[in-house]
Amino acid sequence: MNTYVLVADSPAVSELVASAAKLGRPVVAVVVGPESVAKAVAAPGVDKVLWVSEAAGQAAEAFAPAVADLVAADPGVVFAGRKPAERVLLGAVAARLGAPVVAGATAVAAEGGTTVVTHGTYGGIAVATVAYDGPVVLVGDGGGALAGGGTAAIEAVAATPGPISVVSLAPSTVEAVDLAGAARVVSVGRGLKSADDLPLLAGLAKALGAELGCSRPVAESLEWLPKDHYVGISGQHIAPDFYLMVGISGQIQHMGGCRGAKLIVCINTDKDAPVMHQADYVLQGDLYDLVPAITAAV
Repeated sequence: MNTYVLVADSPAVSELVASAAKLGRPVVAVVVGPESVAKAVAAPGVDKVLWVSEAAGQAAEAFAPAVADLVAADPGVVFAGRKPAERVLLGAVAARLGAPVVAGATAVAAEGGTTVVTHGTYGGIAVATVAYDGPVVLVGDGGGALAGGGTAAIEAVAATPGPISVVSLAPSTVEAVDLAGAARVVSVGRGLKSADDLPLLAGLAKALGAELGCSRPVAESLEWLPKDHYVGISGQHIAPDFYLMVGISGQIQHMGGCRGAKLIVCINTDKDAPVMHQADYVLQGDLYDLVPAITAAV
């Protein structure tokens, strides 16, 4: 039985490969993308690479049925990241195998013929440990690039894409953010009055050498920041050394995404906000007074 890691376009899968290796079974990376990605993934920790090459004008999502067939030939535990194309691939694999999809796993182990997975539940306020007798798809943060030179065999796989094509391709005007890999993160919530005030938080984040995150409403309802900036159960799950929450009330939806942080500090005017009882350090006051003062001090 193999353990699979699904890769689409980017070789940033170090965390997924590390988790897959813990099961003690051969780790097979199924790569949809350029040959350079396949070579980067053929690193220590990966036993074999099945490479499905994209042609010009084709999207990784077009090969989802082919990827599902490759995994179904010798089904096992499947690991996949949260990027859009990877989520399409994992959905096709899960449907093909009739396998459950589990997000936010904190531990995984093989016990005989079963796979034991520990993950947060009820918004992160409880932990469930579940044994799966058959295939299961685990969704998590990919991590960074794999270290070391390529050692695994790369097998090119001929696959027929589905009726999906790339109509246009343009550079993003939004700067990419890596919250999962950041040692420090500053997140802002609805305590901020306007999107025009975001530079205030960006300045603090820069001074601290931190990435800028946010709560879900800031990204989805207000659209002040891109969706890959928001921390929460349905967003980014992070575990930085230092997490500063500014104007965030601390509801379960948000705290479920940052419980792994080693040190949590909050700035809030409301002494009764839930975050006041969950942070390690509390600064009760107006962010418009405190943030400039902290930035200047740093």
